[in-house]
Amino acid sequence: MSTLSFSEQEIIVQSQGFLASDMNGEKVMLSIDNGKYYNLGAVGGRIWELVAVPSTIETIVTHLVAEYEIGFEECRQQVSVFLQQLLGEGLVQVQAG
Repeated sequence: MSTLSFSEQEIIVQSQGFLASDMNGEKVMLSIDNGKYYNLGAVGGRIWELVAVPSTIETIVTHLVAEYEIGFEECRQQVSVFLQQLLGEGLVQVQAG
């Protein structure tokens, strides 16, 4: 697992080609291209919703800190790891800001 962190200038956005649905409070997705199934969970689903529009990691973390009981730095680290996993699966794209 990569421990790289996203820079403040990088923009993260959903990749196209995924069907997403809410199931029992968790976000589940299906890749149209390869048929692979993903369960992002509740918080992962919220992150997925936040990257529906191009967002920086700082924007994502700011939203999550306001919604959940977590400190900014801990949230930033966990979100960064999660986004790296999504990036590795091709679920999100990173653009220079």
